[in-house]
Amino acid sequence: MKVLLINGSAHQKGNTFHALSMAATTLEAQSIETEIMQIGNKPVRGCIACGVCKKKGNNRCTFDDDVCNRFLEKAADADGFIFGSPVYYGQPNGALLAVVQRMLMAGGSLMTNKPVANVAVCRRGGATATYQTMNMAFEMMNMPIVTS
Repeated sequence: MKVLLINGSAHQKGNTFHALSMAATTLEAQSIETEIMQIGNKPVRGCIACGVCKKKGNNRCTFDDDVCNRFLEKAADADGFIFGSPVYYGQPNGALLAVVQRMLMAGGSLMTNKPVANVAVCRRGGATATYQTMNMAFEMMNMPIVTS
């Protein structure tokens, strides 16, 4: 069994990474393989609803100049997912939302029926709104949301 953890923060070793690392350690103690991938601080495209991914049916976004397709390649072998985001002005990182939307549009079949958990990391307020926003896309795909 393998869980793919996506760090939606631009900071490679920041608080979101540490939260995901704690989750990975807990999973690994149960003999579950984990991999943490970083969204990074390079530009990320939003979905333009061009439909090319659906026409080709190859589980890839037509835009191949950011992390989306690398995440989708790993999603094919994952049995579950954990997405982590810092809270920016009461919302998840916009780049993470853009990638998640493109992942679900282009490669939703690679993720459907696999459990997903979301982690919102914040200093002050906004965690609940961020968490709810992160869950929404996966609820629309009827993916099982893991909460604690």
